[in-house]
Amino acid sequence: MTRPDPFTAPDPKAVANSRIMDFARHTGRDGTDYTALHRWSVTDLEGFWRAVWEYFDVDSHTPYEQVLAEERMPDARWFTGSTLNYAHHALRNLAADDVAIIALDETGSGCEVTGGRLRAQVASLAATLRELGVGQGDRVVGYLPNTPHAIIAFLAAASIGAVWSVCGQDYAPQAAADRFAQLEPTVLIAADGYLFNGTTHDRREAAGELAAHLPTLKATLLVDHVGLPWPPQAHASLVVPWEDASTRAEELTCTPVPFDHPLWVVFSSGTTGLPKGIVHGHGGVLLEHLKTLGLHSDLGPGDRLLWYTTTHWMMWNLVASTLLTGATTCTYDGSPAPFARLDVLWELAARHRVTVFGTSPQYLLGMAKYGIDPSRHDLSSIRVVGCTGSALPASAYPWVRDHVGDHVLLASISGGTDVVSGFAGSAPNTPVWAGELSAPHLGVALAAYDSEGLPVVDQVGELVVTRPMPSMPLYFWNDPDGTRHRDAYFSSYPGAWRHGDWITVTGHGSVIVHGRSDSTLNRNGVRLGSADIHDVVERLPEITEALVIGAEEPDGGYWMPLFVVLAAGVSLDDALRERIKEAIRTGASPRHVPDEIIEVPGIPHTRTGKKLEVPVKRLLQGTPVEQVVNPATVDAPDLIDHFARLSTERRRRPA
Repeated sequence: MTRPDPFTAPDPKAVANSRIMDFARHTGRDGTDYTALHRWSVTDLEGFWRAVWEYFDVDSHTPYEQVLAEERMPDARWFTGSTLNYAHHALRNLAADDVAIIALDETGSGCEVTGGRLRAQVASLAATLRELGVGQGDRVVGYLPNTPHAIIAFLAAASIGAVWSVCGQDYAPQAAADRFAQLEPTVLIAADGYLFNGTTHDRREAAGELAAHLPTLKATLLVDHVGLPWPPQAHASLVVPWEDASTRAEELTCTPVPFDHPLWVVFSSGTTGLPKGIVHGHGGVLLEHLKTLGLHSDLGPGDRLLWYTTTHWMMWNLVASTLLTGATTCTYDGSPAPFARLDVLWELAARHRVTVFGTSPQYLLGMAKYGIDPSRHDLSSIRVVGCTGSALPASAYPWVRDHVGDHVLLASISGGTDVVSGFAGSAPNTPVWAGELSAPHLGVALAAYDSEGLPVVDQVGELVVTRPMPSMPLYFWNDPDGTRHRDAYFSSYPGAWRHGDWITVTGHGSVIVHGRSDSTLNRNGVRLGSADIHDVVERLPEITEALVIGAEEPDGGYWMPLFVVLAAGVSLDDALRERIKEAIRTGASPRHVPDEIIEVPGIPHTRTGKKLEVPVKRLLQGTPVEQVVNPATVDAPDLIDHFARLSTERRRRPA
């Protein structure tokens, strides 16, 4: 096949001044040839990751014995014998007077946290946690919006070897408890509320309800974020104001822990049953994020990153890790496009001289749809526009060039909560093809596998990773024999990681992402669990069963319908639709509210009773029935035909 011309070619000046070029020189390689650099990174895993360790001057309390003691998936053993601490590395490169965090919100206001103040608050909170009985391996959880409080709390927990987990406050207390109760946390840190679309959302009662669901708590720290007075707390744990916990004069000491000591637990979206707790280690996250942010995003001292995220999306973890590179990170509380000022993120990026701006395809497509022109702001400081959460359609590339600037690298990225990093994306030395990801990331042995487990090029296949990455999960929480962990990633292709995305690896080395091959929902870049929605809706007496799917559409849109089976004598009128939406909004979160609610005669299942979420999704995307499911494996084959007809009727609708 003829190699297509790229949408943009690497800028020689940007490449020459980039950290990835400096890294290549450090290793004695040609930094202008990304393909060769990547080939080395996946054929010589030990040499590559040793070079990352050395280039970023990882500070180990005890030296490592071997880079990769056992290459196997799962359970690869990296940098055996080393002890270190993530928080130490996040704080060590911050000068006392330099800006470490800029706290922003949808009103356009902002305030700065210097490196000195950040270290002081982390030290104070770490001392408070120790006094509250938090020790190495204990869990500290946050019910917090995307503000500096979340980063400070995370670093304080990490500094003493405690394990962190966080959830956004748009999650209902029960949904948050479904995650946190599994961890048996010692301390909960909760805010009084958050901002969204011009409204202050009061979460004081929700925080108290969540605390009541966590019987292992010794204390709850209360954060005054939106200025609401805290009522008397009914739960049994000790209550400590954030100001008292974070303003003490203390010296920061970071506890050295083994390379694979748990750093945080991030949760899967809970497609079936309770969300899975995915555990990552201090050392694996440290190396992976230094590589991703330092080499691919080209972040270093003097840079500023603003990436719209929520605290329960893995991009928040990357936002916090910006500090590892010595760059400034921006937190943002609010809607990405509030009604009163749709372009507020661009306004803030211009005002604060952001160099890496991160968002989702839905955001960029929405800007184009509503005629927003970011170029009315001075965006000359932006070098990279990162985009992740779903595939960025080719139509968005000219819009970014014309309305943000032809000087920016548009970096479409695909990764996952599972590895808290990217599998494929761009770098300063990669071409960019519209609608494609430039290349697999360094250190990622990525391939597309067909149904026989063979790699294919220029054909759609399953995204697999054939050699280990340091940030692959250590294990799943409450999975003592590793069965759930192995089943999640390694049951389809033993010895290779199956991620659950349909991709094409092109002949010119790029990657095209076609969407999820499993049933995970992904709205506006935030992965959601269908089980969270099913649980809420099926509690309603009018509903006997429900099924929600999320379908990526050819124009870059995303359609999330909810199919409901009604109880006898019930009709689906506007009043019932509003009841369903309100139940989802309050019982799960506003992001879980579907685009449409559609009555169906029944929900198809496997013979063992599992809802056929993926087959229904593929039917609604237009895949022929014979390529989707064998009717003999379905409890009610006629329902498959019903959903196929729905798909045909929808595609016939006028645009």
